[in-house]
Amino acid sequence: MAPETPAQGPTPRYFTWDEVAQRSGREKERWLVIDRKVYNISEFTRRHPGGSRVISHYAGQDATDPFVAFHINKGLVRKYMNSLLIGELSPEQPSFEPTKNKELTNEFRELRATVEQMGLMKPNHVFFLLYLLHILLLDVAAWLTLWVFGTSFVPFLLCAVLLSTVQAQAGWLQHDFGHLSVFSTSTWNHVLHHFVMGQLKGAPASWWNHLHFQHHAKPNCFRKDPDINMHPFFFALGKILSVELGKQKKKYMPYNHQHKYFFLIGPPALLPFYFQWYIFYFVIQRKKWVDLTWMITFYVRMFLTYVPLLGLKGFLGLFFIVRFLESNWFVWVTQMNHIPMHIDHDQNRDWFSTQLQATCNVHKSAFNDWFSGHLNFQIEHHLFPTMPRHNYHKVAPLVQSLCAKYGIKYQSKTLFSAFADIVHSLKESGQLWLDAYLHQ
Repeated sequence: MAPETPAQGPTPRYFTWDEVAQRSGREKERWLVIDRKVYNISEFTRRHPGGSRVISHYAGQDATDPFVAFHINKGLVRKYMNSLLIGELSPEQPSFEPTKNKELTNEFRELRATVEQMGLMKPNHVFFLLYLLHILLLDVAAWLTLWVFGTSFVPFLLCAVLLSTVQAQAGWLQHDFGHLSVFSTSTWNHVLHHFVMGQLKGAPASWWNHLHFQHHAKPNCFRKDPDINMHPFFFALGKILSVELGKQKKKYMPYNHQHKYFFLIGPPALLPFYFQWYIFYFVIQRKKWVDLTWMITFYVRMFLTYVPLLGLKGFLGLFFIVRFLESNWFVWVTQMNHIPMHIDHDQNRDWFSTQLQATCNVHKSAFNDWFSGHLNFQIEHHLFPTMPRHNYHKVAPLVQSLCAKYGIKYQSKTLFSAFADIVHSLKESGQLWLDAYLHQ
């Protein structure tokens, strides 16, 4: 008898980069590539746990490095991806697009493997426990200040400063949980993220996820990074976009004066006059009832603890001052690493180049680390977003070495020069807009 012919599996479908690039979401279909495998994410985007926009920003592109960067349990995630798999790149096709540096990408992936072998992705739970405790102690100290010393001007002001510190530091801590960098499982990170963001800050975790992951996926990329959405309606950002705006003869604001009005509508106003109200619209419009419940517990707690001491008007005054101080703290720290850097449309660069051109660091010190929640190591944070923050300084020399090898500028500044560079860059881009508006 003739031997049986073994059953043949389905022939895999092969695609070219041109075919993938055509499915970038401008029409209905959205494809992306991970480890040479092609996935159709057209229907999945709405169910993506990280949000529909962040995954859509990589439609038509290779998403291998961001996939590795954002997920802590990649094996589990890949099981859910099987239903989206439609084929793979043809054998003659390179592993990523020609806009990306092959050698640099491969070396960064080797660096990533080294970092994991060194244990730098493993959190120190004692560090985060102590960090949470110091926030809770400051919160109690703020209330005790009024209870012990009364509600005169000096205790009132000291209480406001302490509460502002609590809000800022809780903001950095929720950032750790949001990035899944505290626990080895997503579930516990999400639970504590809701607690810190909702109960300690009165804001929705889902709102932060919706915005922040987009920022990390495509930092300083216009229409993909929501952190630069103030361009063009409030500010003209970056050299390229500002000249483009000027050539188009668009003038929503007197951008040549933006380095001045930044001090009015930027740091002082973002939280008390925008975020504070928008977050309620966000949770109600999107029906995020769990987030809303957590938020309500914060406002109930604040009301019950401070109204008996200050009265309603005094409490509202205190709350506004706290949000005002926190807003200044938050805006200066979060913008110092990005606004002075390269801002443009998405050029589909490799992961390492994308992050380095959009981020810079502030020198390490005990105060800078605490004041910025270790976001003074913005470069390392963007390259390894799930890395626990206490390990940033350990990986920094390896990143610097890779930058030096490929001639990529690794910028690190003093805290005050980083603040000043925000204003200088706004002045420069405003002048570039004016020149283009008048003469091009």
